[in-house]
Amino acid sequence: MRRLAAVLAALLSLGAAPKPAPVSLDELLAETPAPTLDAYGLFTDAGARTPNAGLTPYALNTPLFTDYAEKSRFVFLPPGTRATYTPTGAFAFPVGATLVKTFAYPADLRRPKAPLRFIETRLLIHKPQGWVALTYVWNTEQTKAVLKRAGARVPVAVIDRRGQPLTIDYAVPNTNQCKECHSLSGELAPIGPKARNLNGDLAYGGKRENQLAHWTRTGLLVGAPAPRAAPRTAVWNDAREPLADRARAYLDGNCGHCHNPQGMASNSGLFLHLEETDPANQGIRRRPVAAGRGSGGLEFDIDPGSPETSILLHRMNSVEPGVMMPELSRTLVDEEGVALIANYLRSLPATR
Repeated sequence: MRRLAAVLAALLSLGAAPKPAPVSLDELLAETPAPTLDAYGLFTDAGARTPNAGLTPYALNTPLFTDYAEKSRFVFLPPGTRATYTPTGAFAFPVGATLVKTFAYPADLRRPKAPLRFIETRLLIHKPQGWVALTYVWNTEQTKAVLKRAGARVPVAVIDRRGQPLTIDYAVPNTNQCKECHSLSGELAPIGPKARNLNGDLAYGGKRENQLAHWTRTGLLVGAPAPRAAPRTAVWNDAREPLADRARAYLDGNCGHCHNPQGMASNSGLFLHLEETDPANQGIRRRPVAAGRGSGGLEFDIDPGSPETSILLHRMNSVEPGVMMPELSRTLVDEEGVALIANYLRSLPATR
């Protein structure tokens, strides 16, 4: 009888779905990056729609604008390891930690939850020698993503938020451009997963939970206080939050990774990260060090009360190389972001 049961169990197992292979830590830590994304085993399907066990989704309260692309984010930590909480800056991640971010578009920007066309998936891998950034570009069939160190241009045709056809000349960054945005005192580093960016709710299996609390409860993070005691970045497009908080959050997310004392724009003296408290360093009535033609003939980075005479808004409103800011990650003007910052500048008391 036992033998018959064993035979039946073996026969049933033949029809069972194979268990997905685990994430390949060997591939993630290899000296030579894999030529295709699927080699890492981060997803169970070729199209990277289903994350493997060990990947946890996360989202930022206020992310970087990237030509209206939808983004999905996951973090992978090697089994038995933890990230360590820090109140400022990105968490301290163990070797093998991998941040995964995919950029995608629906056919109609008014329907962001519709089926998406994947454009690129970026990996930030913590190797023994430091962090390494890799970019994988998806094929038209959406079956494979291939490593592109030199970057790429991908035409994307969508319906915009007004219902009109829009073609986006999407720019996939090259390796050096990744280093520009992710530079911290000259070293490549994460910029998104900070306590204040993760201090917000996300749906996990249909149930919403604060991300800091979830990371702590599931063992991904150690040392974190209760969310109410942690810093928090405002949600830039939530009108229920104060205008100044939303505007500062937007500038932090889109400009602060370079415009801070340790970033690539540290020599500018214009610091737009949230931790900056000096109004002059934030650009208020501040004359730029060397804006050149990027200044548009204007005098101050921020002319309080006057968005139309503020260099900061002038550069946000441009798509001209050498003038536009941010100079990477976009080919379009973020109209909603420009409107937010214009309202913020208009609300500042004039100091003439």
